[in-house]
Amino acid sequence: MNKMDIRTVDVVQYMKPLREGGSLPAIVKADDDFLYVMKFSGAGQGKKALIAELIGGELARAIGLKVPELVFMNLDASFSKTEPDEEIQDLLKFSVGLNLGLHFLSGSITYDPLVSEVDPLTASKVVLLDSLITNIDRTAKNANLLIWNRELWLIDHGASLYFHHNWKNWESHLKGTFPPVRDHVLLDKAEQLTEAAAEIRSKIDGEKIREIVSTIPDAWLTYEYSELSATEMRNAYMEFLSNKLANIDSLVKEANHAR
Repeated sequence: MNKMDIRTVDVVQYMKPLREGGSLPAIVKADDDFLYVMKFSGAGQGKKALIAELIGGELARAIGLKVPELVFMNLDASFSKTEPDEEIQDLLKFSVGLNLGLHFLSGSITYDPLVSEVDPLTASKVVLLDSLITNIDRTAKNANLLIWNRELWLIDHGASLYFHHNWKNWESHLKGTFPPVRDHVLLDKAEQLTEAAAEIRSKIDGEKIREIVSTIPDAWLTYEYSELSATEMRNAYMEFLSNKLANIDSLVKEANHAR
């Protein structure tokens, strides 16, 4: 099995923090001369948020939704030593090593549910994706959607897969649906949920899930007080996602009922 080709770049310049994000992401420049929105392993939810970002983003890409390129970002210790802001200094210090970046979409605008357009099939795929990965952070208050070149782009899946914040009872999440779908920003426009489910089934299977989960760096699966090994965690992510995919008809029913 070949791993997905996710590039690794080195951070060469910290440009500015994005303070509207709770975890204090930042715009940085990498050694490939591109700008990225960098998510830090030393932030609030740390490595688990990066894992959710990686899995959610690559699942979205697999079903034909637009997501900025995700890259692994190496951060060395020198950045914290020259940063005058103490909060950012600590964040950089605790994030030395491998982090995650999203290609910066220069000139993009935030999705506005009142004026931005999105077709019913795309809206339906986003709703079902977020139900699959239990993404609670796609509401009218915080859509985490951008319009770039007149197209809808998905960002910020770090609040997804919240089962992994308590490994002791993660299996209790296997059979549930996703009641928060009622607050989804695109629910009103999701008029083709059945068609979207069929397309998702055709694009994602156990092998695709395994391929995506295999890209999680081992360093992100190592915690000081973890009940599970890295291998057990990978298997848990695969089992959770496979189970949700097998029950996608229930998610369609739930979303239709919420509509």
